[in-house]
Amino acid sequence: MDYYIKLSDYAKKFGICYRTAWNRYKRGQFPDAIVDETGHISLPIKHFVKDEDAKVAIYARVSSIENKSNLDAQAERLVNYCMARGYKIDKVVKEVGSGLNDERPKLESLLKDRSIKVIVVEHKDRFSRFGLNYIQQLLEMDDRRIEIVNSVSDDRDDLMQDFVSIITSFCARLYGQRRNKRRTEQLILELQNENK
Repeated sequence: MDYYIKLSDYAKKFGICYRTAWNRYKRGQFPDAIVDETGHISLPIKHFVKDEDAKVAIYARVSSIENKSNLDAQAERLVNYCMARGYKIDKVVKEVGSGLNDERPKLESLLKDRSIKVIVVEHKDRFSRFGLNYIQQLLEMDDRRIEIVNSVSDDRDDLMQDFVSIITSFCARLYGQRRNKRRTEQLILELQNENK
């Protein structure tokens, strides 16, 4: 005989509001749910699978190939974190590319893999500079999530690299020439010298 637990307890367990859990029920994500005579919804215990049992992927990223050693160290820290939490690591994905670039093939592949339930990243900007909340909302609809180990962003060099990328992109659009990169880098250097 299956053991059933209330939908409200499911919501608490996974840190979501009751309405989100109810929407999942209405979408048919819990076909084995039961409703008692008072209208309370209950789910079988199998829906309370711990994160430790779910497939976990590690995602590490740096902006440039010069930071390759940082990429390996970042991945190692995340592996140690997952092992300490008792997670079952399915994949370790390492990628070199700007956090502003929305065409990172390894990240795209990871997001498309629905068997991965938790994506662990060191800092939120390792995953994406912008739009992280939207991605989290979409993953939540699929009972998936992003786990950010350290919510404090501290990578000044990487941030500067992304800033250079933004300025270069805008200059290229305005003037139609990639040679403006040198002028942009000079502008960034002057800004850095002014702030010292």
